[in-house]
Amino acid sequence: MKVYVHDKGIILVGKGWEIIQKIKEYNKEFSTVSEWIENVAAK
Repeated sequence: MKVYVHDKGIILVGKGWEIIQKIKEYNKEFSTVSEWIENVAAK
């Protein structure tokens, strides 16, 4: 499972079930993808 975060979006690479689990995991912390990108860009 690989997660690439860019300025304009996110790329998830892996099996379908891995991607679904990763989205559920990040959904607990961030409500939108834009929040996720802003948080990573701030670091």
